[in-house]
Amino acid sequence: MQEKILILDFGSQYTQLIARRVRELNVYCEIHPFNKIPVLDNSIKGVILSGSPYSVRDEKAPQVDLSQIKGKLPLLGVCYGAQYLSHYFGGEVAPSNSREYGRAMLSVLDSSDPLLNGIPSSTQVWMSHGDTIVRIPSHYKIIASTEDVKVAAYRIEGEESWGIQFHPEVYHSTDGTQLLKNFVVGICGCAQDWTPASFVDATVAELRVKLGQDKVILALSGGVDSSVAAMLLHKAVGEQLTCIFVDMGLLRKDEFSSVLESYKHMGLNVIGVNASEKFLAELKGVTDPERKRKIIGKGFIDVFESEAQKLTDVKWLAQGTIYPDVIESTSVNGPSATIKSHHNVGGLPEKMNLRIVEPLRLLFKDEVRRVGRQLNISNDILGRHPFPGPGLGIRILGEVTAEKVRILQEADKIFIDGLKEFGLYDKVWQAGVILLPVQSVGVMGDERTYESCVALRAVTSTDGMTADWVHLPYEFLAKMSNDIINKVRGINRVVYDISSKPPATIEWE
Repeated sequence: MQEKILILDFGSQYTQLIARRVRELNVYCEIHPFNKIPVLDNSIKGVILSGSPYSVRDEKAPQVDLSQIKGKLPLLGVCYGAQYLSHYFGGEVAPSNSREYGRAMLSVLDSSDPLLNGIPSSTQVWMSHGDTIVRIPSHYKIIASTEDVKVAAYRIEGEESWGIQFHPEVYHSTDGTQLLKNFVVGICGCAQDWTPASFVDATVAELRVKLGQDKVILALSGGVDSSVAAMLLHKAVGEQLTCIFVDMGLLRKDEFSSVLESYKHMGLNVIGVNASEKFLAELKGVTDPERKRKIIGKGFIDVFESEAQKLTDVKWLAQGTIYPDVIESTSVNGPSATIKSHHNVGGLPEKMNLRIVEPLRLLFKDEVRRVGRQLNISNDILGRHPFPGPGLGIRILGEVTAEKVRILQEADKIFIDGLKEFGLYDKVWQAGVILLPVQSVGVMGDERTYESCVALRAVTSTDGMTADWVHLPYEFLAKMSNDIINKVRGINRVVYDISSKPPATIEWE
């Protein structure tokens, strides 16, 4: 049974970051809403209470039943979690007199405490709270303070419970990783044996038991998640897995053939379907971005279903769902208001009477890549930039036509190849070209032209929720502009998008 740390989520923006830091220590952890605590079995070695946008003094503040946890399992409260452990057990929490936000210097008062083992007597931490603990219960002991926060860290005497009013999971807390290691390894006794290799071994064994001799289908996109999911399933069930790769006519130039070729080298059983004409016909005359998305999403499902029905006795539909998707759908605040249908094959399981298997549902994106390396998947696939589900369909503003697809594919190839040639590709999180519904006057030779304009887009990000535009070298941008205008018939102007997200989005549609 895989040992784990349980993180109870009170709605903090930092909860996922706590999980990532714990997993970087090769310790498996799971996030669960505070009001949906799973069965506490022997696999749970300790519990972390997250922060929260609420104050413990609020009428609707989240409350959790800790009767089976506090005093029975190692427990660490972070910010709201620490204030909760004080407020509801005899202490007092009040609004802060000073603004407790940002960097602060933590003074260790009890260096013998196991939570503070190996941490310097003075260390930088990150504060982010509007309340503060003004009085702790009598059996609580202060173990660290800052200049403004007397109760920066405490221990509950007689049990393995601690509270801290700072965020160890953010990089600004210099020794935050050491503190988390002290808790999950030193106090909880976790073995640090959750590695990519152990994940592959355990997942393959579990898939073999779960799937038996059943047949499985998977929609491949050429991206990281579906490729890693495919290889895990292939390792588990071999030829019982059939992958379907649909060309909607909206992929990058030559991508359909190159991706199919790379999958053949991986030993996968892949059916490639060229459905370009179908999609272009259905998109004719459509200019509304959301309508385009829906047409592409429905079209993909129709093609996938049609191909899947040619196979016999299929029992399972595999998906490349990853852990942030799972957390979002079960979070304290409920599932996200808009889940784009083209990112999965929504509706198909019920329609085709299939059961779902999601081999990556426990992994964050960076962990998916590490597992992919363990499976010897090439860096050409693992290092690929994210690509939108509707493909170039939402990078062509306005109506999508075959000619516009050709123009955009050629310009995009020059840009992406250029990023690789200049050693910039791996420094960019996502890049692409957008074809604008704008024509402008130009001069080529002695001739006046009236042709299209494209925008180059390159951003850095960690998860796509926020993004900054990349400061690409002027020399590189000049070469890209020159090459695109000279080599792509139909373009006479190139601009560079210097908008960040927010307020702009990464894609234009």
